[in-house]
Amino acid sequence: MAANNNSDPILDEGGEGGVKHEAVGEAGEGKGGGGAAATQAPAAMLPRSGSRPQLDLSGAAIHGNLEDRNPTILLPNQSDDISHLALDIGGSLIKLVYFSRHAEHSSEDKRKLSTKRRLGMLNGGRRSYPVLGGRLHFVKFETGKLNECLDFISSKQLHRGGVDSPSWRSGAQPDNIVIKATGGGAFKYADLFKERLGVSLEKEDEMDCLVAGANFLLKSIRHEAFTHMDGQKEYVQIDQNDLFPFLLVNVGSGVSIIKVDGHGKFQRVSGTNVGGGTYWGLGRLMTKCKSFDELLELSQRGDNSTIDMLVGDIYGGLDYSKIGLSASTIASSFGKTISDDKELSDYRPEDISLSLLRMISYNIGQISYLNALRYGLKRIFFGGFFIRGHAYTMDTISFAVNFWSKGEAKAMFLRHEGFLGALGAFMSYEKHGLDDLRIHHLVERFPMGAPYVGGKIHGPPLGDLNEKASTSTLDHGNLNGFISWMEKFVQKGTQITAPVPVGFPVTTGMGGFERPTAKGDILRSDASAALNVGVLHLVPTLDVFPLLEDPKMYEPNTIDLDLNEYKYWFKILSDHLPDLVDKAVASEGGTDDAKRRGDAFAHAFSAHLARLMEEPAAYGKFGLANLLELREECLREFQFVDAYVSIKQRENEASLAVLPDLLMELDSMNEEARLLALIEGVLAANIFDWGSRACIDDFDMFKKRMLADKKGQPYKRALLFVDNSGADVVLGMIPLARELLRNGTEVVLVANSLPALNDVTANELPGIVAEAAKHCGILRKAAEAGGLIFDAMAGIQDDLKDEPVSVPLMVVENGCGSPCIDFRQVSSELAAAAKDADLLILEGMGRSLHTNLNARFKCDTLKLAMVKNQRLAEKLFNGNIYDCICKFEPVHLT
Repeated sequence: MAANNNSDPILDEGGEGGVKHEAVGEAGEGKGGGGAAATQAPAAMLPRSGSRPQLDLSGAAIHGNLEDRNPTILLPNQSDDISHLALDIGGSLIKLVYFSRHAEHSSEDKRKLSTKRRLGMLNGGRRSYPVLGGRLHFVKFETGKLNECLDFISSKQLHRGGVDSPSWRSGAQPDNIVIKATGGGAFKYADLFKERLGVSLEKEDEMDCLVAGANFLLKSIRHEAFTHMDGQKEYVQIDQNDLFPFLLVNVGSGVSIIKVDGHGKFQRVSGTNVGGGTYWGLGRLMTKCKSFDELLELSQRGDNSTIDMLVGDIYGGLDYSKIGLSASTIASSFGKTISDDKELSDYRPEDISLSLLRMISYNIGQISYLNALRYGLKRIFFGGFFIRGHAYTMDTISFAVNFWSKGEAKAMFLRHEGFLGALGAFMSYEKHGLDDLRIHHLVERFPMGAPYVGGKIHGPPLGDLNEKASTSTLDHGNLNGFISWMEKFVQKGTQITAPVPVGFPVTTGMGGFERPTAKGDILRSDASAALNVGVLHLVPTLDVFPLLEDPKMYEPNTIDLDLNEYKYWFKILSDHLPDLVDKAVASEGGTDDAKRRGDAFAHAFSAHLARLMEEPAAYGKFGLANLLELREECLREFQFVDAYVSIKQRENEASLAVLPDLLMELDSMNEEARLLALIEGVLAANIFDWGSRACIDDFDMFKKRMLADKKGQPYKRALLFVDNSGADVVLGMIPLARELLRNGTEVVLVANSLPALNDVTANELPGIVAEAAKHCGILRKAAEAGGLIFDAMAGIQDDLKDEPVSVPLMVVENGCGSPCIDFRQVSSELAAAAKDADLLILEGMGRSLHTNLNARFKCDTLKLAMVKNQRLAEKLFNGNIYDCICKFEPVHLT
């Protein structure tokens, strides 16, 4: 048996309307913040504007090949002037949310047609979604640089539906283009948009947009909400059936406190005029800061004890233990300046900034909790311009809510906090289909390109992931020097900087915070927030795997990545990076262009690793599976479609050459010996090592089920999740599939939709099966029945023993492009195939060890893997590298 020596080194080594309330307060980023004394107007339902042409879904049809994985749905009766762009134009920032279509495909695929017809997907079983498959992008600009925002919109023709829209390609020039917009700038800059872009801004109510945006995010994004206490970020999964009611606190220039009871049902119940505008205004008067970010950065280096009166200042350095106040508790913000004989210039701007920040943040938290108490609410979501991911701000607010509620209420924050208004404006386009999407239809990706100017890549040095922010700065110089498809970094003169970890403030007592023990020197500016918010892929053809025993409790990652795990895997990934770049460049002939893109990929992925090392939760809840998928997404972003393509072809050819001898040897064995040899063959082909021991060995249980318990009652349908190309699939999984076919079991080979390292893909498998079928009648008849072979194959020997086989062998894609698999998001094709399956076989480290080792399913499951990482072997099984798992889980035991 030939060995596959190219298995993954990484795995080896390791509603409409709403309730409007008038509010007094600053416009712009304040979202109508208003003061505590603001007058509430009577509630009134806001009708949607009828001046805007709406999406016409009549005659909707899939364009091109019906069987494309992410087909484009064309709307033939739709007016060309529909835009997929919305803006929130505030006093400080402009937020854009825009939609881009997935690339169209036109190739016919008989195999997919045949498979889907057999699975019932072409006979009314296929869902139809009134939404285009595509991507939702999030972009920010400073309002002071409005012209750059207008240039960006114009360059991508976003106001005309984008350069990928049918109207743009046809040369049609629609008139009277209307764009949804919210925020004070939607009024202030309307004439400029008309002059520069020829578009009219249709103003949407800010409160409506805020609530609609928050509801969409909490409904649709898995790891959108998080808590932040003592510097620790923890993501919270929201139960969709228990989302409402909640309190939404939007902290802009002023503060609006909104009670949300459902979709389109909300009421502004309170507010305060002490918000972000207060902090920035007072800070500007008292310091020489020129921007909000500069003021926040000052707070990083501040010591508020020089300005704030603490309990210890009153009681001679002692605690006031009788009422639970520590000596470091703030008794009076700015209170110490009363007795100090100093001028303003005698105080450090850093200390002033921190004292201001704590005073305002703490009071926002307390006022929010009192409103939550008033309405009996346990969950409070904070968002808005003021917070912008600042750790001290979130900790201060969280402490106030936690303390006054005695731990019963929680302050939660949103990763897309700055885009609530823009998202709500986008949602105001009627009948866009997003309401029909579910959480498993949306996948957030974090692509990041590295610009190169004059052939020089700007970014952190390879392998140096522990440097401070200055080493992971991507310097954006001339736009013309950028890789053209890098959308994330188009802002001229902007630096994307990975943050320095900030010290964790110690919280004690009743009224405030102890002095921070450590601080970083650089604050991540809002301009770099693109590193925290990815592109939201809208994929209506993704489903929850129907055989999951409990989807709500399912967690794909076997091991959570704590700091030590991050350090270990980051080193593995970093060490492997040069070899991966070499393979990627070689896959495209080693051209100069490929070398430049390879260099850019390396620096981009290194910047990702640096960002995650400094803030592991920056991209949401991240496990090893997500980390590996991030690497593959980054490769694809730099147009490396399949870095291992030549290696896979070579290994497949070598393995197919010895397959006939292997099948002959297997056929000479009795049934029991053959089953053992097949399971050993799968493990050995994954990586050749006959000296391995089994750290989990359920083979006897599996053998009993296959050969004794239900003799004459074989499995109806088996799903075999394949792994590597070469020996792994050809000499391991295909022979196992052949044995199941021999027993009368339908077999579905499940492979990746997109390449990931040397994993075989669903597009490659039919050709491999066809070659294997030249040497085996069982495989040939099953492949014909499953639609993998359509034409008579030249070279088939007439004297092959064709055993009567009526069950099919099929191939389906799993919907992902990663070495691992998340069963919360699989292709609709796989979900359909799973409905009649009673056996799952998960093979390989990625699918049955890194992920899904502890997953439970509604059918019998066999998990096979060789442990090719010493750390994992020790951590999971107290074993050694090259130990094996053969884990059989009968459905009645789960």
